[in-house]
Amino acid sequence: MTIAPGCHDGPLYALKKVNPYFVMKEWRDDRQLGITDFERHQELQDVAGGIARMTADRQQYWLSELDKIYEHDPSAEMRRLAVVAAGRADEANGLDLLRKGLDDDDFKVRMEACRGLGKRGDEEAARLLATTVNADPDDDVRNSAIAALGRFQSPVAVDALRIALNDSDPSTQRLAVNSLRDATGKDFGDQPQEWIAALDAAGSDSADTEASTERF
Repeated sequence: MTIAPGCHDGPLYALKKVNPYFVMKEWRDDRQLGITDFERHQELQDVAGGIARMTADRQQYWLSELDKIYEHDPSAEMRRLAVVAAGRADEANGLDLLRKGLDDDDFKVRMEACRGLGKRGDEEAARLLATTVNADPDDDVRNSAIAALGRFQSPVAVDALRIALNDSDPSTQRLAVNSLRDATGKDFGDQPQEWIAALDAAGSDSADTEASTERF
């Protein structure tokens, strides 16, 4: 039997993928050199799961560490977990890392940033989500932002969701309708055009009221 040249890990490459001895030996060798990727992933999961119960000082410490991970780790999954943790921190913390997450190259990281922002109640989070709805090129990310905006009772959220009603994808339109129900506390049916007409009428009534007030 002739072994074809050019195999990147030699003739035992396939065997190493199916034989647990080789896998565990490599893991042990890695552990001697330092913490393994598996352990790093597990520890970051633990931080994400417990950060909400930490004191403000401990949250600040870990958010500083998470920011370093986000800036320097090539793994999208590690960056995603850093953003998960930031989204579970107190509202006074974590916003900077969530903002960075919205610009990540990996769409899953951006989706996680949207979910984290949706847990906050401040106007800045609503504004960031609204910008994402209008600007992100990935439909999944935009839909994550649309879903998150349903948790904000603010004009910024309603305006962004109003624009999303014109999306060509029916599933995105339905998601926008559901979020508008939560954001407005109203129900104008299931059709996007019904919502558009109702929101436009409400905006027109509000503008007329303001004009009348200014005259007096």
